[in-house]
Amino acid sequence: MKFLTSGKVKDVYEITNDKLLFRFTDRISAFDVQFDDLIPHKGKILCKFSKFWFEHIDYPNHFITIKSNREIIVKKLKMLPVECIVRGYFYGSIVERYKNNLIKIKQSELPLASKLNKPIFDPTTKAMHDLPINKNDLAEQNSIPVTMFNNLSRISIKIYEQMSKIIDSSGFILADLKLEFGLLEDKIILADSIGPDECRLWSKKSYKEGFIQDSFDKQILRDWLILHNYKQKFESARQKMITPIAPKLPIDLISKISNRYIYIYNKIVNK
Repeated sequence: MKFLTSGKVKDVYEITNDKLLFRFTDRISAFDVQFDDLIPHKGKILCKFSKFWFEHIDYPNHFITIKSNREIIVKKLKMLPVECIVRGYFYGSIVERYKNNLIKIKQSELPLASKLNKPIFDPTTKAMHDLPINKNDLAEQNSIPVTMFNNLSRISIKIYEQMSKIIDSSGFILADLKLEFGLLEDKIILADSIGPDECRLWSKKSYKEGFIQDSFDKQILRDWLILHNYKQKFESARQKMITPIAPKLPIDLISKISNRYIYIYNKIVNK
């Protein structure tokens, strides 16, 4: 087995010419910054979540089997250079972009955390610091033709709607979702991993339009970073062409994040 790369969360190994092994770690990142602190049990939860979603989403994917409580075996694909974001609620980075007229939403009223009339396909680049991108940009870069872009939009929204129904039945809201795809021959295949690191989850009981929502994903880390002005420090460092330095996380925050990953898994998967 040959080591290929380490991502923000998982390590990737080549088993054969057509198979890969994903090993999920307890690493965590936010605002494209990797933290030294580990989140107990996170890798196990992400591994089990990926297995669950690949088995329950009605669309071809690269999952083959689970190897251990931290490892899955998948088909090797030619990955597409775009992260497919679907937003069902007015929240996160889309809010600031909307206020700055960088994205258009056909909806008369948009309070914070309000449900959008229709899910929006809002893709980004695949880089250390992800940036929004549209189909014309991708076509000009010869990365993804317009026809494929439209297919990715349709498929991503369909998967978002499937997942939303399952999550809704567990008492939660799927606010947004990040998906990745690859090609197997000429077919678009769902790839990478799917779990709390790839979506924003809210409790239906505590949801209230117009307010910041209590999240059951790594949003809790983002909120802590914003509260302590670290997000601004990260952006300032990047503007100066300096790699942002991750702060040490408090023990109680680490414990809270870990408990939330376990809780959401038990509610959605381990009913």
